[in-house]
Amino acid sequence: MVAIDTNVLVRLLTADDKTQYNASRKLFDDGNIFISDSVLLETEWVLRAAFDLSPADVCQALRMVLGLANVHVSNARLIAQIIEWHEAGFDFSDAFHLATTQDQECLKTFDADFIKQARRHTDRRVERP
Repeated sequence: MVAIDTNVLVRLLTADDKTQYNASRKLFDDGNIFISDSVLLETEWVLRAAFDLSPADVCQALRMVLGLANVHVSNARLIAQIIEWHEAGFDFSDAFHLATTQDQECLKTFDADFIKQARRHTDRRVERP
């Protein structure tokens, strides 16, 4: 299994550079791929900020790749929850923070919108310090 960097995933999803897209495609076609949490987090940011994709388009792209039988992530159930929350209006990185800290008593933040969104999507305690 090989791990990939964000740029490999972005090239696959956007095909904005034909040579790099073809190399990425070949990599995905030929073997088992591991996509780390940090690569997923950065990929969402790049697709949103550099390519101006909507949350729905980002979620669709991530689901397409993560649905491939040879693609692996650290926790598929958790990543699916993050994508679902993002598609429902939760900021991707905030959803990531909340999902990956589920085993903790609560999550503290100064971000009022994060607190409000968390209440819409889960009964987990997200509150100001």
